Amino acid sequence: MDGISDVAVGVKRGSDELNMYSSPNSGVSSISDGASNGSDSKKLRVEEAPPSRVLHIRKLPNEASETEVIALGLPFGKVTNILTLKGKNQAFLEMGTEETAIALVNYYTTVTPHIRNVPVFIQYSNHKELKTDSGNQRTQAVLQAVSAVQSGGSPSSDVQEALAAASSPVLRIIIDNMFYPVTLDVLQQIFSKFGTVMKIITFTKNNQFQALLQFSDPVNAQQAKLALDGQNIYNSCCTLRIDFSKLVNLNVKYNNDKSRDYTRPELPAGDGQPSLDCTVAAAFSKDSNSLLGKIPGALNPLSAAAAAAAAAGRVALAGQAGSSGVLLVSNLNEEMVAPQSLFTLFGVYGDVQRVKILYNKKDSALIQMSDSNQAQLAMSHLNGQKMYGKIIRVTLSKHQTVALPRDGLDDQGLTKDYANSPLHRFKKPGSKNFQNIFPPSGTLHLSNVPQDVTEDDLRLLFSNAGGTVKAFKFFQDRKMALIQMSTVEEAIQGLIDLHNYNMGGSQHLRVSFSKSTI
Repeated sequence: MDGISDVAVGVKRGSDELNMYSSPNSGVSSISDGASNGSDSKKLRVEEAPPSRVLHIRKLPNEASETEVIALGLPFGKVTNILTLKGKNQAFLEMGTEETAIALVNYYTTVTPHIRNVPVFIQYSNHKELKTDSGNQRTQAVLQAVSAVQSGGSPSSDVQEALAAASSPVLRIIIDNMFYPVTLDVLQQIFSKFGTVMKIITFTKNNQFQALLQFSDPVNAQQAKLALDGQNIYNSCCTLRIDFSKLVNLNVKYNNDKSRDYTRPELPAGDGQPSLDCTVAAAFSKDSNSLLGKIPGALNPLSAAAAAAAAAGRVALAGQAGSSGVLLVSNLNEEMVAPQSLFTLFGVYGDVQRVKILYNKKDSALIQMSDSNQAQLAMSHLNGQKMYGKIIRVTLSKHQTVALPRDGLDDQGLTKDYANSPLHRFKKPGSKNFQNIFPPSGTLHLSNVPQDVTEDDLRLLFSNAGGTVKAFKFFQDRKMALIQMSTVEEAIQGLIDLHNYNMGGSQHLRVSFSKSTI
């Protein structure tokens, strides 16, 4: 039963959603998703709930506003209605389509949503739409303002915060009560828990240490703000004050102890600044017991004061770290998937050590990456992608390692150890592969192409893998090329089937996702 406890097979539903009727100022004539007695403090029962564009949100803080609830949905698509039940600390949020609601639920199963630093719970409602009256004028005004903005209008003051959360991947961070130094590497380690940190710029303004930090996705920035705003890096000091920047992209000129572009390790250090180890800029740091632990090979170790604080147990945010490098992948096509295909796909984002397809649940697998940062990176890019006709779910597992079968036990080839594989993309420090990590896309980058291989050869090769080639382009030296498939799923299939394909002699094709289009 290895790993079964990680599989989210149902939706927790408490009695607050069941047997709900109109309450004062709720703006609803009746809401009922079933009948049940009891309360949230009692054991929740697990039920299958079909996807719905109406989402039920529980455990809201008392002071939560409509705009903060709407902000949870805005990054995924149009929000068409909202119902808040203040007395029950709950809300219903109606998305424009069922697809956007599914995307929202899939995302928030991997990253716990927070409002005002309080974790909230999101699940599908049994309602297919919300039928509310027009009595709550404020809620209606907020919805109208959001609708106007989504149609190209200007944001009103009521929804500016919600819209900022949905549109900007850049956070502005102010450190209050800065008793211990906070380095750029400390910020990277804390914020990378919520997604891929692309760039950081630190500076002092009005005698306050500040930073601009850019995520790869606005959703990651929103989650980091909701979770970390008001938190202390060290107990009782170094308080994070976070809001959204009006910038949508940071221009980093130098990689040093003041600024860093993790996507461009070749940047100079600048006048009078210490240079940055290329391998650190390119690769994500190894996991440690503390988010504020020393990063191997990093630019600067922590100052004596910061290190003493960590040793004395004063680290507050560090307790949130220590996530496993093991991923749980579910909703796999069990008739098609094999350990090798998972090794190849997840190997785009890190060095896969072991793969185990669960014996009693063959649509699920455990994948052990080299470290937790690689696991986070793979999860952020592959969760919700389509593989072999099914949308896969990728979450962090509670397991710390993937166990190999006991000696003499035949597990039918479901577990594979890839620790010594020659196909790891990131085993060489400073490898160019660190600079070319992109989300799955319809365009693939091909390298190590033999000189005698033609465009027609490569088109035929990828067509035989089950896809439709839309466009092709050789690079000038003809050792590399771009090939565009008709869908992202076809590109994923092509990468799985043809990465390391023997092109003759000792040359093997290298395939990765590209950010370019043809």
